[in-house]
Amino acid sequence: MARGQKTEMRRPATALLSALGAGILWLPSPAGGRELPVAKPQEVGVSAEAIRRIDPAIGKFIEARQVAGAVTIVARRGKIIHFKAYGMQDIVAKKPMAKDTIFRFYSMTKAVVSVAAMILVEEGRLKLDVPASRYIPALGRMKFKGRKPQREMSLRDLLRHTSGLPNNAATDRALRRAGHPALADSTLEEMMNRLEAVPLSYEPGSGWIYSFAADVVGRLVEIGSGKPLDLALHELIFKPLGMVDTGFFVPQEKWHRFAVAYGRGLKPVTAPQPGTSGPFTFERSPKFLSGGGGLVSTAADYMRFCLMLTGEGEFNGARLLKAETIRMMTRNQLPEGVGEITWPPAGRGFGLGFAVRIRKIDDAPHGEYEWLGGLGTEFFISPADELAVITLSNQSPMQQLKRAVRPVVYAALEDAPRQSTRREEDAGKRR
Repeated sequence: MARGQKTEMRRPATALLSALGAGILWLPSPAGGRELPVAKPQEVGVSAEAIRRIDPAIGKFIEARQVAGAVTIVARRGKIIHFKAYGMQDIVAKKPMAKDTIFRFYSMTKAVVSVAAMILVEEGRLKLDVPASRYIPALGRMKFKGRKPQREMSLRDLLRHTSGLPNNAATDRALRRAGHPALADSTLEEMMNRLEAVPLSYEPGSGWIYSFAADVVGRLVEIGSGKPLDLALHELIFKPLGMVDTGFFVPQEKWHRFAVAYGRGLKPVTAPQPGTSGPFTFERSPKFLSGGGGLVSTAADYMRFCLMLTGEGEFNGARLLKAETIRMMTRNQLPEGVGEITWPPAGRGFGLGFAVRIRKIDDAPHGEYEWLGGLGTEFFISPADELAVITLSNQSPMQQLKRAVRPVVYAALEDAPRQSTRREEDAGKRR
């Protein structure tokens, strides 16, 4: 049977605040989609009074003019218990933020592309631990300090950012210095064929740098699926999960739902093209389909993806991955000696597409996994608490609403398992 079918068919300030609290606790079906499951907070062990403290936490950002508006959504035990829109989607047009507002998700794309790659690994169309040059020969010609590295990068290295690749900006500069077109002017296939012009930053497997690797993963998804990345993601993930508002651009008929991007002083700005520099309007599909940051989406769509993760590979009867694959992806995968990732906050390792808490430093429990997008989109999932939380804004520089929302959510849990669970104990272990 085709992947994504039913489980039994496959293996196991004042004006800005005017819209504050406009959301309600139900989610109508989008066209072609299905309703998200909902529950009252107390039905899933959450204090209704305490979870409402998200409202003033977000309100402070709006009152201080740090963001124009935001959307927050919280699920526990697979059901939505909080879903609200705050502030404004478009200040000049006096358009309130809505729960179906479309945001630029940027690096939250990486988790989606990582899942797509692992679907293809399960199906035998990609291999996790063979040299990735088997699929992209130019990777085997890359050099570190002018010499062939001790070993080549694998798909596992690419997913956990231990590949030796530099970041996107450095990759773009190296390609242009070698006389090649910029990333923005290239397809994934074209840029991958030129990677021997890019020097490695370190020996594969010996360090961690947040890098161009997710775009290489995007190309591997194209190769494994035999389709362009946009079509591959649609067939592997968006269609089976009912993610009807997610893609690499915003169609004209949905343009009225697209959030305005704001800069300092809440002045409108043109957001940068995903994966590279330069302005990008998202009015049409780009040549560069960035697996590292290209997607636009909504709170409801991305929550479907998160509920698939909390469901250990399954959502609403559609199974995308085996439960053991999800557990592996969301467990620390960094090699011995690499330690924690260098991006703040401290206390985190990295799985196959996600940062993972391996040391407790704040409200987040061991085993929580997460990531974010550069214009203010964030999510975190606690398997031990059966919890998924998304906070969305489109603001530059980004405001990390998650830092304000996270302690509120954890404090609202009335039956949180504070004792160590096997899931938490495993969180810091390697595969």
